[in-house]
Amino acid sequence: MDYSTYEHDPYRPPGEPPEPPVSPRPPEPPAPAPCDPVAAAIGNASLLGIGYLLLGHRRPAAIAVLGTGVLLELTAATAEVWCELLLLLWWAVCTAHGWFLARGREHVPRRAQRTGTLAVTVAVLLTAVVLRVEAHGIENRVNEAREAGDCDGVFAAQSEVWSGHRVAGATVVEPGDAVVETCQRLERAASTLYDAGQSGDLKKLEQGFGVLAHVLAEPGHEKTVQTVLNTFLDALPTADACDTADIAGWLRTREPTRDVLDRSADAATRTEPAALAGCGDALMDEENWKQAQVRYQRLLDAYPDEPLTGKARSGVKKAGLAIELDEVRALIAATHGATSGYCDKPAKYSAAPPYRKGANRALFLGDTEYTGKLPGAWRTDDPTKAALVVCAETAKNGTAVESCYYENDKSVHLPHRVTFHKVKIPLKVYELRTGKRVGPRSVQISGGSCPAVLRYEYYGTYDYGPGDQFVSTTDSDVRDAFRPIVTR
Repeated sequence: MDYSTYEHDPYRPPGEPPEPPVSPRPPEPPAPAPCDPVAAAIGNASLLGIGYLLLGHRRPAAIAVLGTGVLLELTAATAEVWCELLLLLWWAVCTAHGWFLARGREHVPRRAQRTGTLAVTVAVLLTAVVLRVEAHGIENRVNEAREAGDCDGVFAAQSEVWSGHRVAGATVVEPGDAVVETCQRLERAASTLYDAGQSGDLKKLEQGFGVLAHVLAEPGHEKTVQTVLNTFLDALPTADACDTADIAGWLRTREPTRDVLDRSADAATRTEPAALAGCGDALMDEENWKQAQVRYQRLLDAYPDEPLTGKARSGVKKAGLAIELDEVRALIAATHGATSGYCDKPAKYSAAPPYRKGANRALFLGDTEYTGKLPGAWRTDDPTKAALVVCAETAKNGTAVESCYYENDKSVHLPHRVTFHKVKIPLKVYELRTGKRVGPRSVQISGGSCPAVLRYEYYGTYDYGPGDQFVSTTDSDVRDAFRPIVTR
């Protein structure tokens, strides 16, 4: 139980309880410390919350610093104008808020605070201004390099940008990043075009020109595109004439776009004629006659007034003859009788010797039992030296010459009447120069008949006699029979 002490009050009636003691009043809160509103406003203008610290508000100071950091990071990341405007608004709000918080207190101008906060704020703002001015200078150099078509200059200038420039001037340096990206695309296009020039790959050529066309559609990049294009075109012709011809042909037939890329047509006119002629010559050396003829003919079709057309006409003719000769040789190699290979499908060789008056050499195919006895001066295995191709079939009975009776004690069918026939050889005679059929359809070889003794072979059990027989021929008989064919 608590006991209280009461003082004796002479005016209180006896027996009346004493009044309770009076509680003491709580102490009044101390008055806010005097402050300088100007110093608070200037301190907050630094965006570092210094004004709040001067007023003793630590939490708003921390919020001010955090908000400033977030806005700076957002501005640097997005490089949007609205972010810079939001940062400017944040600066104005912090400054005004510091001023108004200080207005509710006793104003005591403090020179030291004003001087310190002003120094910090000026240092912050001056740093931002210097960085932004530097950013403008860098971007001016980037634009000058871009307008000059110098991507190396663009890379060098934009490489000076650092995080400070991106914080203080994000919207200023961001276009330079776009220019760098475009130049990187142009570098890849230049590499693709270089590969196309080295390999003659028309897909890469088309890909490279596609990139140039897309970049050219972006404003301000005509010079950079022109630099890449000029580098590629100035490298023509390449070391390989056929690659150059393919590239020049693609450039010549490219659909005009009415821009700097159309300059490629001039490069095609400058390089394609010599490239086509050189490619044709190279293909002739490789015995690729058909492709060589195509290149020569393309030169004649595309550039009929070029001085090289004479060489191209000669090349077309020479390649054509080589193609004909290859075909003839292939047909001759495939001939296994009078009904196959060349004998079945004759072809011309325009450079073959003409079928003229006098003796003509011939290429004899098919059955060579009799043609093999002809003089060497009449025969040849070289189609470039043959005027004729003679296809001989197997010998048949020709005109009957004489019939004789022969006896043989071992044969029940003898005496037997034996008829002797000339040797008839069906022929297909072609003039090699034209591939057309000429000469007789057959020849008959004369010879001796009814020899005193007739030797023959029989097969099986019974001997039915010798049957009809060929006359016996000599080399001179064979020559006499074929002389009208090889001699005109």
